[in-house]
Amino acid sequence: MINLNEKELRDCFAAPIFGEISAAADEWGLECYVVGGYVRDLFLQRPSNDIDIVVVGSGIDMAHALKRRLGRQANVAVFKNFGTAQLKYKDFEIEFVGARKESYRLDSRKPIVEDGTLEDDQNRRDFTINTLAVCMNKARFGKLLDPFGGIEDLRRKTIRTPLDPDITFSDDPLRMMRCVRFATQLNFFIDDATFDSLCRQCERIKIISAERIIDELNKIILSPVPSKGFVDLERCGLLELIFPELTALEGVEMKNGVGHKDNFYHTLQVLDNISKHTDNLWLRWSALLHDVGKAPTKMWSPKSGWTFHNHNFMGEKMVPIIFDRLKLPKNEKMKYVKKLVGLHMRPIVIADEEVTDSAVRRLLFEAGDDIDDLMTLCEADITSKNNERRQRFLNNFQLVRQKLVDLEERDRVRNFQPPVSGEEIMKIFGLPPCREVGALKSSIKDAILDGIIPNEYEPARQYMLEKARKMGLKPVE
Repeated sequence: MINLNEKELRDCFAAPIFGEISAAADEWGLECYVVGGYVRDLFLQRPSNDIDIVVVGSGIDMAHALKRRLGRQANVAVFKNFGTAQLKYKDFEIEFVGARKESYRLDSRKPIVEDGTLEDDQNRRDFTINTLAVCMNKARFGKLLDPFGGIEDLRRKTIRTPLDPDITFSDDPLRMMRCVRFATQLNFFIDDATFDSLCRQCERIKIISAERIIDELNKIILSPVPSKGFVDLERCGLLELIFPELTALEGVEMKNGVGHKDNFYHTLQVLDNISKHTDNLWLRWSALLHDVGKAPTKMWSPKSGWTFHNHNFMGEKMVPIIFDRLKLPKNEKMKYVKKLVGLHMRPIVIADEEVTDSAVRRLLFEAGDDIDDLMTLCEADITSKNNERRQRFLNNFQLVRQKLVDLEERDRVRNFQPPVSGEEIMKIFGLPPCREVGALKSSIKDAILDGIIPNEYEPARQYMLEKARKMGLKPVE
């Protein structure tokens, strides 16, 4: 955080757009303030072009007044039901709202709204760091209003509610997710009294729609160190309510002195590892879900100890169920996550054994265009505390990566189809669609992947004819 004196803060509003806002407010005799995230981010040195304006009066009227000053380059959208207006001008998006006070019913997060003062508006905000307001009127231009110590909380890197947190969270339970999200994005700590309230109020999250929850959860996943948010969600009880499949991984069970690793914290480490290399939300989701099948597949036997056989396939089946409940998109993004969860053990098995051309060809064929993302996921999955074992895996992964490049260049097996099509097989042998056609086509594919024949038409055709002869099939004249 940087410290700004009064002059330096005024200088932060030197852009012409703020002069126009000031002139429009004074012209209409309206108190006008820049509030919330834009002011907060000035002190955090996080540039933004999204500006929230609170007007003591009509925000919609203020937006139209500014539009008249800016001319055709400005476009206004009005949302009468919410009493707000949005103005887009060059690179800026400016949201106008009238100052208001709110009251809530216990069974709804939709407030009863009344006109209010700036103080009323600051009182209703979620966290002290978001209550900061800077006056735009000429007489007090650039003056900071900080009634709840938001600047001090920025210095202390603390998330705290301006009023009683029980009231803040009970009124609008989505603020609990936002609390954890801000702490994660900014690498701040949640104030003790505020965190205690999260624990008390967590059940209130049940009245919030899955769509609103997942929006905040995705922002946590996209944070620099997302594990911080998931640990906070777990500690306060929210995670079990919104994502029980993940909390089911938590804990270490002991039998006969033998324990397994805590798969919840292993998953968070994998998520953090992959977040150092990608901002791809769905690749990060793949990391979060890669071991989700371990809870339902966990088994103990005196001979083998703890096992999680086929947890990757179980996890693959669970992905659509989780996406459906969390209201995540059930499209190509879901299929991508399913694929990576289902395949995430394959490179590890290859790297733990002899890296054969056949195994790498099959991996490349099944992963297709997602092979690079799969390898990134699997490298993030190496969390062994045994440095020698960890380094051996990393070295073998490099060998797998090189083989992938070499075989792709030589054999072109990524997303390939057998050179002899099913239609041609039916024509050659005079067959209708049947099991024999599928068997011949699969045998060609397997022969190419196993390196028995090259990925070329004539060798594939000759191989097919030989296989057909052994099956008692003859070409038609």
